[in-house]
Amino acid sequence: MLTRVGLFVITNFAVLFVLNLLITVLGLNQPGMNWMPMLLMAGVMGFAGSFISLFMSKSAAKRSSGAVVIEVPQNDTEQWLVSTISRQAEKVGIDMPEVAIFPSPAPNAFATGANKNKSLVAVSSGLLSSMTKDEVEAVLGHEMSHVANGDMVTLSLIQGVVNTFVIVLSQLVSSVMDRRSSSGYNQSGYGYGRGFGYRMTYMAAQFVFGFLATLIVRWFSRWREYRADAGGANLAGTEKMIHALEKLQSLQQPAQLPVQMQALGINGGLLGAMGLKKLTMTHPPLEERIQALRDSR
Repeated sequence: MLTRVGLFVITNFAVLFVLNLLITVLGLNQPGMNWMPMLLMAGVMGFAGSFISLFMSKSAAKRSSGAVVIEVPQNDTEQWLVSTISRQAEKVGIDMPEVAIFPSPAPNAFATGANKNKSLVAVSSGLLSSMTKDEVEAVLGHEMSHVANGDMVTLSLIQGVVNTFVIVLSQLVSSVMDRRSSSGYNQSGYGYGRGFGYRMTYMAAQFVFGFLATLIVRWFSRWREYRADAGGANLAGTEKMIHALEKLQSLQQPAQLPVQMQALGINGGLLGAMGLKKLTMTHPPLEERIQALRDSR
């Protein structure tokens, strides 16, 4: 966790340095203007939301999905879940996460938490009823790989970086395009002279840059799914992981997770997406994930 906090601090400084350099290159550092307060504010705003969500992710996930943590196993299935995750946690070198079951007929599972040593792994009741133990073991390995890889923290870092760039680039484009004012920040860091053109351009730039930022975040989300599949194959076996994904594919059921949690689930909930829709997916198509595992054998 300390390594990632250090990465967070370094990333903040790097983002602000690059943006300040961009402003200088574009010649926007004119006399009487001071962009640094805006840069600092953009950095805080950009990272604050993503990291607040990260630190609240475990409690929010429990609440929104209805997940019930297994404090003491009440049956053989719960005992098997706890022992399997305990064995996998030891293998990947992390502390035992909380284990939970959430009510949903759709087969799904998710892992979350701001710290990989204080995480949560949850499976749906539908997953337990529709998959064999070998397939569930592979799904658990997939989720444990997300935890061990620190994917939640990394995704939050990337989200924070792109948020900051969206805020600042929108300001820069709006300032350049607004011909009714000097469109900068004065010595106190407050904008002045902003006209209607600035406001309209800012809203349009927010939309465009926000969409491009979403594509970046979604690309990383898809990439981490491939890596988690490989991790699940390492923990449970490649064939088990392939069979688990094939089972998800054959069931053809939507994810049935709250919208804000769909990126966390092993089942992304979109089938057969193509073109632009595919670029906005949080998960690669199941057939591509299965093929990637087959190619790795």
